[in-house]
Amino acid sequence: MATSLASQLAQIAASSRSTLNTKALKATHAKSLIFEPRVAAGQTFAEIFSVCAEGFEELCHLDPRFTQFRTTLWNEQSQEADRTQMTAEENAAVDRHVEAFLHLVGSRLRLMPAIKSLEWLIRRFRIHEFNTASLIATFLPYHTIPVFVTLMSILPAQIPKEYVFLDPYIRSLTAPPRAAIVQHATNRPELLSAISQYTLDSCRAKQGYPGLISFWGGVMAEAVNGMLDKMRSGRRSIQMQNDHSLLQQIGPVLSEAMVMKGVPGLQIASYMIVTILAAKGGLDDGALSAFMDQLVHGWTSETFRTGLVCLCIISQHRSAKQLSGRVTKALLKVQDLATTLNEISSDHRVDKLANGLALALIDRLHKKGDIRSLPVVTSLLLGNVLQEKQIKVVYKAMLVAAHRVNDEVDQDGRIRKELGSTMVSLSQATGQAGDAIRAAIEDVDFDIEELELSLGTAIRPKLAIEAAEELLDVDLVPALAEKLEDLDVSLERLSKLDRSTSSCLSQEPSSLLSELCSFFLSVAASETDLQRFDQAPVLSRPLAPTKSFYFTFYVKIWCGPYPTLAKVAALDQVKNRLKEDDCTNQDFQAVIPYCIIALSDPAKKVRRAAADLITVLGLLFAAPPAKARHVWASEDLYGKTGSPDRLSFEAAKSLIHSVLLPSLEESVIHEDHVLAALTSSLESSRTADGGKKHLSSPTRLSIMKFLCGHVNATPLLAVKLRLLKSLNQIRSISGTSRTDLLLPLLQWWAHLPSSEARRLAGEESLDEAVIDVAFVDVIVANNAAGLDLLFELIKEPQTVSRSHLVESFFARIQKMWPSMKAETQYSTAGALLNLSQAALQPSSEANAVPVEAADLLRKVELTTDILLAFLDSLQDEVKMVTEPPVGKRRRVSTLEQNRSVGVHSSSEVNTTLNRTTFVLELVQESNPAEHPELLPSLFTSLSDLQHLRATVGTELGYLQSLVLSSLLAMMPAYQDSKTLKIDASVGHGDVLASCIQKSSSPTVINAALLLVASLAKTAPDVVLHSVMPIFTFMGSSVLKQADDYSAHVVNQTVKEVIPPLIETFRKSRRNLVASTAELLSSFVIAFEHIPSHRKHDLFISLIQNLGPSDFLFAVLAMFVDKYGATDNILSFSTQIISTFSVEIQLQTLIKHLELISDIFKPKPALSSILLGKTENGEQDSTKTAMKQLTLLPHLLANRSLKREINQLAELDDMESAKIHDLYATLLESVLTLATTVKAKKPLYSRCGDALSNLLNLLSIAEFIKSVETLLDRPNVALRQKVLRALELRVDNESNTDPKSRAALLAFLPQLTAVIRESDDMNYKHTAVTCVDKIAEKYGKKDLEAVAAAAATIAGDHCLGQPSQSLRVMALLCLASLVDVLQDGIVPVLPVAIPKALAYLEESLQGAKPNTELHNAAYAFMMALAQHIPYMISGGYLDRLLACSNASAAAGLDADSSANRSHCLQFLAKLVDAKVLFSALNTNWPKAVGSGFSAVNEYLEVLGTAIDKHPKSVIAKNVTVLSEIFLSSFDLRRVGASSGLESSQFDALEKTINEAALKMIYKLNDAAFRPIFSRVVEWSTTGLPKQDVAGRTTRQLSVYGFLQTFFDNLKSIVTSYASYIVDSAVSILEKTDFKDPSERELWKRALHTLSKCFEHDQDGFWQAPAHFNAIAPLLVQQFLHAGTVDAVEDLVPAVVALAAAADSKEHHKELNGSLLKHLRSEQTAIRLAVVKCQQALTTRLGEEWLQSLPEMLPYISELQDDDDETVERENRRWIVIIEETLGESLDSMLQ
Repeated sequence: MATSLASQLAQIAASSRSTLNTKALKATHAKSLIFEPRVAAGQTFAEIFSVCAEGFEELCHLDPRFTQFRTTLWNEQSQEADRTQMTAEENAAVDRHVEAFLHLVGSRLRLMPAIKSLEWLIRRFRIHEFNTASLIATFLPYHTIPVFVTLMSILPAQIPKEYVFLDPYIRSLTAPPRAAIVQHATNRPELLSAISQYTLDSCRAKQGYPGLISFWGGVMAEAVNGMLDKMRSGRRSIQMQNDHSLLQQIGPVLSEAMVMKGVPGLQIASYMIVTILAAKGGLDDGALSAFMDQLVHGWTSETFRTGLVCLCIISQHRSAKQLSGRVTKALLKVQDLATTLNEISSDHRVDKLANGLALALIDRLHKKGDIRSLPVVTSLLLGNVLQEKQIKVVYKAMLVAAHRVNDEVDQDGRIRKELGSTMVSLSQATGQAGDAIRAAIEDVDFDIEELELSLGTAIRPKLAIEAAEELLDVDLVPALAEKLEDLDVSLERLSKLDRSTSSCLSQEPSSLLSELCSFFLSVAASETDLQRFDQAPVLSRPLAPTKSFYFTFYVKIWCGPYPTLAKVAALDQVKNRLKEDDCTNQDFQAVIPYCIIALSDPAKKVRRAAADLITVLGLLFAAPPAKARHVWASEDLYGKTGSPDRLSFEAAKSLIHSVLLPSLEESVIHEDHVLAALTSSLESSRTADGGKKHLSSPTRLSIMKFLCGHVNATPLLAVKLRLLKSLNQIRSISGTSRTDLLLPLLQWWAHLPSSEARRLAGEESLDEAVIDVAFVDVIVANNAAGLDLLFELIKEPQTVSRSHLVESFFARIQKMWPSMKAETQYSTAGALLNLSQAALQPSSEANAVPVEAADLLRKVELTTDILLAFLDSLQDEVKMVTEPPVGKRRRVSTLEQNRSVGVHSSSEVNTTLNRTTFVLELVQESNPAEHPELLPSLFTSLSDLQHLRATVGTELGYLQSLVLSSLLAMMPAYQDSKTLKIDASVGHGDVLASCIQKSSSPTVINAALLLVASLAKTAPDVVLHSVMPIFTFMGSSVLKQADDYSAHVVNQTVKEVIPPLIETFRKSRRNLVASTAELLSSFVIAFEHIPSHRKHDLFISLIQNLGPSDFLFAVLAMFVDKYGATDNILSFSTQIISTFSVEIQLQTLIKHLELISDIFKPKPALSSILLGKTENGEQDSTKTAMKQLTLLPHLLANRSLKREINQLAELDDMESAKIHDLYATLLESVLTLATTVKAKKPLYSRCGDALSNLLNLLSIAEFIKSVETLLDRPNVALRQKVLRALELRVDNESNTDPKSRAALLAFLPQLTAVIRESDDMNYKHTAVTCVDKIAEKYGKKDLEAVAAAAATIAGDHCLGQPSQSLRVMALLCLASLVDVLQDGIVPVLPVAIPKALAYLEESLQGAKPNTELHNAAYAFMMALAQHIPYMISGGYLDRLLACSNASAAAGLDADSSANRSHCLQFLAKLVDAKVLFSALNTNWPKAVGSGFSAVNEYLEVLGTAIDKHPKSVIAKNVTVLSEIFLSSFDLRRVGASSGLESSQFDALEKTINEAALKMIYKLNDAAFRPIFSRVVEWSTTGLPKQDVAGRTTRQLSVYGFLQTFFDNLKSIVTSYASYIVDSAVSILEKTDFKDPSERELWKRALHTLSKCFEHDQDGFWQAPAHFNAIAPLLVQQFLHAGTVDAVEDLVPAVVALAAAADSKEHHKELNGSLLKHLRSEQTAIRLAVVKCQQALTTRLGEEWLQSLPEMLPYISELQDDDDETVERENRRWIVIIEETLGESLDSMLQ
């Protein structure tokens, strides 16, 4: 256990940076950024300083701020610095310098000078150990570059805890990814604080750079985002705590970063982080406001826009309240703030910031009187940066601020004036902002009038006076508010003015009235001034009960467009005056209508004042007077006319007490209540429950007349409008309608000029269009006078100029239409129709009346009678245009009829066309389905249009489409109703056919076709007789259209028309296909014009409606006949047929084959109709059939058909049986057709293709089921064809399908029975072929069945038959069966093999061999040899080899020879070696007798057998093999009589030698040496001595073998040369060069010796006995140089011997013998020896030239030889010697 002292020492050692361990010191010194450790370890500090100082100097050139470190970190003394020996104060000073340097160098770490500079600090000052945190922080922004990995490799084992996340990357030396840094910054606050602190320190020292700021901003933003996600909590308290802790952590950093004005990048990065905090942090308003204050405190011109964006985002997450003072002041300094915010709003929401700013500015306004902010507020309100709700809030705040501005803040009134002006301009603004501001004005709950008067302006623009030139000026009210003249002076001036009228409601204009109104408005806010004004003489207040001026003045005020305060004051003045005693005896009923108007005023104060006035009036009418009262203003209320339609006292009392007083409270609450109550009281005398009301009918009528009279008489349009609002709800009372009472009002208004009407409406600020509607609404339905007046006004030119009024007329008619009686509707519709066409008449002016009339007719519901009348009116007009005048009807030709349009003017024609168009449009728009009675008239119109079209010369497609669409809409009604009938005798079908045929408009044609389809379903008799021309036309027109609607038309026509048409043909018992040929042809002809995407669906629809079982084959046949069997047609036909069921497809194919067969009949029937008659007889019929037969294989090759037919066929039910029957019929048809066209090869080939595809349709099992019935037919030819089809089918079948295998093997017995029982050889042949195919594929799965078949085939019923083709097929089948059965076929072979060999022998007899039988026999024997070779015994083998010899000699074709060769090769490889070699030995004479091919084949078999069998087998049979080879070496002698040529002998000997070598390779020396000795001895002694020629030929063969032997086996067999020395010497000595054979033997002997010499590696020929035996004799052969080619044959042997006898003595002996011959008299000998010397010198070099002294005399002599050739060759020899010795022989030869 360690002591405490030991523990303390261990801790000190662990933390100490100094050590005495030299190895550790060396490792520390090797830590380097730029050098490898092994290099760095050997460097001195001086060397390091010299390298790094260069980098530091480059840094100083880049940035002079680095020069400060020359005296600290880079002085000469720094080389001696050792931080382990420094004091704490010294180390602290170094730390300060190092950290300052690191902050400064951080921006240049990608430069090599910076890395070199840091290298010095690391190596000398060990900053990677003492300043680890600062160093890592400096490099961390560059964490992706390689130098960061190098830095990590030199860091100490213990790194600061904030960077501990780097440990795994330090261990693996891989760069940390950014994601890892962000993750640890998120989870470890100390890392984020370290990075932030380093960044802030760098920026404070003005040493920050974009890379560092970007790195900090990115990491900080992602980390804050991650921390916000991590700290998110569902509990509010925890969430607040987390937010608070996060703010404590990062708040100070962000606060400092935002105010670093010199580092804009850092500020922008902090804005981004604050934005994230605001968006996701859920901070309270205090924190967000603090951030906003700090942001504006630090922003600069470079960062204010980004800061403004940040403020907008923060504001969106802050409550909607005003901004702080600091933020407000900062924003006020921004130029064009509203414009900038508007630009920012395209990317960010700015409304809350703008709202808070506006509220803050308004608050400053009323507290401090700061009006500088008003333009900013205005720009914010109108700048499209605030939402509607916010605009209202801000404007209401302005209103409140305006209320609060007092004299303390605004002593001179300037602020209020500016504020008022601003608010007025805002209230008059347009667009969404203006609407919101005006809505805010309406919503305020304080006295807006008081505010208006206080500000001296009219804030509400809709209530301002819009005076004309002679009335109030717009600025009069503010002028009066400023009190420009004294009140007393004004009153005195007004009193002097003359009143030109007795009533203010007079129609006559008065300047006095205008000034009185203006003066009244100026004093209305002051009670004192108002009373003084009221007592003015000009008003005649004392005479008010008898004179009308006083009360009418105030009536005009409260009914006019004046402020609410003025209206209330006017009402109060009238109320107060009526309370006086002098009014009790007067009847003031004329005031009642105007009281109703005041009670319906939009302002609640006005309504309250009006209620008080009505209460006073009620007191006046409380009790009946004792005597009749004088009606006030009865004579001059409206000027020269008095009050119209006076009420009785009781009626007036009822109006006030029964209608007005009970509804006062509700009327005060809602402005519309009084009018509703009035309407309710006048509508009926009884309540809904039957109870009696207060007002009787006479009373109601008198009240209504009274009110209508005032409406007619009053000059105030506003009064008229409000009263009409109620009166227009009342239709009539006691038979008196409102139209009767108010028609003069409409007449007056309608007769006003447009300018006058506009002026009157403008004076009262009313909408002219609203007035038009209200005045026109006085007309009620079914009032003849009113309707007459309407149409009269509509026709007046003055009325037409007022478009709004005209629109109101027609709108009223439309509104009344449902209430009109039928006869009224009828007459009105007729008038409207005439009006709608009036604009087309020359006398009429262009106006809106026709358009409005036409629109009205389109909008109202027209009855059937009206539409019938309209249609009937068209017939007369069309007749007038199409028929010539009566006077010109005589002698009018057809041409003149076509020119009849010239008889009538174009205007008449246009009028007719326009009227027709409009009426037909009305019919179509009136839901024709609800008016089926129009059908006859519409058909008549359609017929008329045909005549009109011919007259006009244009298509009139639109008109025809209108009629047709209407008729189409009626069809469902006729289908659903039994009472509605269509008359078939009228000829509607002919009209439609004519329409379709003559029209060129796709729309017309489509509509007509749809109508034909509907009629075919609804009333088939109408159209069926016209169908064929229609379909013919469809093929050339509508089928070509590419739009979807045309496709729908065609499909619908086909669907509805064709089925009844086909049913008609069925009933007539006619041939369906022949009857519809024309129809089918029209569609087929149109095929190439039909859009591609429609073709498939169209023809499918056509065929389905025709009946696919009857017509599908015809359509396909016509397609191919028309367009040929192109790829497109074939593909399309396949797609069409695939749509239908399998049964339909098979039936179609059968009928198609019947159609093709019909072509070849003497008198074609259906084919001549569908495919056309052939003009050129057989040639055309062949072409036609070729097209059809080309289609058939493609239809049968359809994959979907194959899949579906197999699925159905596998079902064991009736449907499956039907499919089988159809398939069998189809197969029979194909086979029958193939027989028919057999003589025509192209057609027959197509039938073959069809048959092939047909066979592949069904699985083999289902195919057999289908054809079993055909095999039972008595027709042998058919049965044979079926079996051939089966054969083809088996070929294509997979051998892995278990179902196919089982079905075919089960069928084998049936085939065997056919072979056994049938007498027809061809049928047998086909059956054997099927057996062969089946056995080959599946036989191994049922050996018993196959064996039975094999026995049958090998027996007399098959193989024993005389038919050659059957024999061939049987042998081939047996060959296949051998492969299948193998040992299982053995019982059959005793019968089969003899027959096969016999047939083989038979095939080779005669002048022309039977190659088929020959090949079949060899196939059978080859199968035996391959699978059961032991069955080929000696006798069979002898016969087979004999046959093979004969076959080889027969010169058969290549295939036969190949078959024979393959068979023999199998025999050579697989038959027992002893049997084979014995047979070969026996067969050699026969082979030789058969000639070259037989011998060559024999030798190939021999070589293959030797090569195939192992050494042991060859060794056992060496005796017989030696006999074979001896016989083969004697081939030249024995075979001379067989006529072989010399070249053939050479070729055969080459083969023999190769075979012999194969045998030799498999024998050892002990086994082969005796054989070799025997061969050599046999060659010399095997024949009598006198047979010299025979012995020579034998030796020729043997020496040929010996040459190959020594050449291939080389030094291994050199010792075997001892056996041939004597023989060779004898040959060299005794050769007769005149005999070619002996001369050839001499050459072979020399070549053999040469090969033996060449490969001697054991010194065999160096032995004197061997050398001396052969050398002298060899040299002696130069004497024959004149008769042989010594250079080619002899010289190589001599050179090889000299090389082999590597002895100086032997060389000297050879050289001496050769030199003697150089003096021979024969030139050839000298020349041969010279060349031999050349070769020896070249081959042996200096060894041979050891005898040069002996050679020199001879060489010298040869230089003067008589023969130039010898002399030349001698010189060449000299050159060779000189090249070998390297010196010249000239001196030696002198």
